[in-house]
Amino acid sequence: MANEKKALIEALQDAMKKRDLAAYLIPSADPHQSEYVAAYWKTRAHFSGFTGSAGILVVTQNQAGLWTDSRYFLQAEEELKGSGISLFKQKIPHAPEHIPWLAEQLPKNSVVGINGSLFTIGQVQYMKSVFRTKRIKIESNLKLEDDIWQEGRPPLPTNMAFELAPAVAGETRLKKLNRIAEQLKKHNAGFQLVTTLDDIAWILNIRSSDVAFNPVCISYLMVGHILSYLFVDEEKIPADLQEKLQIDGVVLKAYSEIIPFLSGLGSKQDVLCDQDTVSIGLYEAIPNRKRLLGPNFSRQFKALKNDTEVSLIRQAMIKDGVALTKLYRWLSQHLERNTTTEVEVRQKLDQFRKAEGSYYGESFPAIVGYKGNGAIIHYHAEEDSCATITAEGILLLDSGGQYLQGTTDITRTTTLGTPTPAQKRHFTLVLKGHIALSNIEFPKGTTGVQLDTLARQFLWRAGLNYGHGTGHGVGFFLNVHEPPQGFATTTTTSRGSTAFAAGMLTSNEPGYYLEDHYGIRIENLMLCIPSQNKQAKDFLAFEALTLFPIDQQLIDVQLLETAEIEWLNHYHQEVLKQLSPHLNSEEIEWLKQQCQEIPTR
Repeated sequence: MANEKKALIEALQDAMKKRDLAAYLIPSADPHQSEYVAAYWKTRAHFSGFTGSAGILVVTQNQAGLWTDSRYFLQAEEELKGSGISLFKQKIPHAPEHIPWLAEQLPKNSVVGINGSLFTIGQVQYMKSVFRTKRIKIESNLKLEDDIWQEGRPPLPTNMAFELAPAVAGETRLKKLNRIAEQLKKHNAGFQLVTTLDDIAWILNIRSSDVAFNPVCISYLMVGHILSYLFVDEEKIPADLQEKLQIDGVVLKAYSEIIPFLSGLGSKQDVLCDQDTVSIGLYEAIPNRKRLLGPNFSRQFKALKNDTEVSLIRQAMIKDGVALTKLYRWLSQHLERNTTTEVEVRQKLDQFRKAEGSYYGESFPAIVGYKGNGAIIHYHAEEDSCATITAEGILLLDSGGQYLQGTTDITRTTTLGTPTPAQKRHFTLVLKGHIALSNIEFPKGTTGVQLDTLARQFLWRAGLNYGHGTGHGVGFFLNVHEPPQGFATTTTTSRGSTAFAAGMLTSNEPGYYLEDHYGIRIENLMLCIPSQNKQAKDFLAFEALTLFPIDQQLIDVQLLETAEIEWLNHYHQEVLKQLSPHLNSEEIEWLKQQCQEIPTR
């Protein structure tokens, strides 16, 4: 493997020299800026061997480096061994720290090459601003990785799309298209170019399975005032759905026709592009006088879940809670006489979720981290190398499901034996932060960066921290990581800078990780709702929707305040109330044990 990667880097460097390129960048992205990309676009993984979901490969004529954030440091060190590719550890997640590095390393008047379909307008604008002082140019009309990677490359997906009925979506596609058209009028634009797959799926009320974990269909969408254009392989759209799309003014065109279509637009058809999602390749295909920059309207619309979506999400949480109850009950019984593996736990959970019905698979690759593996934040267990689980130590399980009724994401940390005082202390500090964020009431306009500190405060007092954001937006039967809102330590991404609004569904997942020993994370999904406090006018609050008990064996009750105990008791009462009607008597008895009330002092 290492020799193969070295040969690929050398082939890329040879191609660079022929074009007099000082550097070439290969990101994790596809042309739609997806988090999880179809196998066809996994070029960074192919050239580097690093399989994490975030990172960028930077190749110069004499070296190669991989930039990624703290979630993947241990994984990247392992996967890059022997490849000759150096690991550069990002100080801030998602920050383009490789760009200042290149500006420092490259001589004046150098040329940096990129595949313009994989970089957004905003990313290229930032590069140009950093490179300006050294007059470094960017050549974006390149596809060197495509030229080199031809043999054995997977084809583009051809999975069929299907429609979400209005009774499930809560709003018709025509109404959604009209909402966007109203915004176009305000911006004096003829079209909005939508390239993000989850936005296209949401606007058109369609789903598919072109990308692992995300139920989306590879396509582009041009939303207009009267007609809209969907660029997709036509055989992926069933005939009845084609007819419905046509009735709603959506014209089908081939996926490959997007650039010719943009290049041939009429003189009065200005195109609005979101600089954070539309690629520089598509933007530059639009005649210069017809380019407009503006927001992606559907992103904000989609973030505010309607009443139908919220009602169905509650059903999905019950399904998920029942599946997890069956899993953890099985695990506790199984470990009395046997062992299991991390991979088997993931497989068992998938089976239990599938048994709940309307299940379309995991919403992300489940993280089953036993003991030290739990400290690897985005650990992925493999059949031939995963840990064997016995009745001792700590297990971290971060998982989610895609149901027709919604998308779930939950993390629970459990002890399989007798926890140490240190483990209980660390767990309780994380729990206190989780409760603080769950319990806060805050004025409208408050952003994620303002709220993130609430979840860290107790760890900080102990001189501890965690190297990831505290939460992310979640879609409705869509992407488990859905912009724009979240809880983050900086405003460099929308998670930190977006103001919360009623209807947003967001994860709350503080953690603590002791390398080589254990990982702790507690995660619920929370719905942003209007505050029930009549004295707090224009205030918001959160309601926890996830339904599964938090391990009380790991709690040091002496560290909890009365209000925190009351929150936990109320949460466990709700878990028991919602899940019990869907369980048999033995399962209810097990759940009651997990949800026992903690006496208040």
